[in-house]
Amino acid sequence: MGCIIAVLMFLSPRFVLFCMQVFSDRLAIAFNSFFIGFAGFVFLPYTTVLYAICYAPGQGVSGIGWLLVIFGFILDMGSWFGGGQQAKQRQNSTPSAA
Repeated sequence: MGCIIAVLMFLSPRFVLFCMQVFSDRLAIAFNSFFIGFAGFVFLPYTTVLYAICYAPGQGVSGIGWLLVIFGFILDMGSWFGGGQQAKQRQNSTPSAA
């Protein structure tokens, strides 16, 4: 089951968050407020999924869990800032119609 979630997360982290909200109480356990989870859904979906998976009630996130959360943050930053780089490269590589 964990492998399916991992594959789906890399394809669509927002879909995984939606499924976690509908079919489990994992997000309610990890986040005190609906608004924090919703903000994660909108702005940092990879980070939110990995935080919710790594969160342990009473202990929080610890050890290797923080590495996974940081990895999720790096994926989110790549999706925010990497898209502009790729668009610029595509624009520069296409021949202009003069």
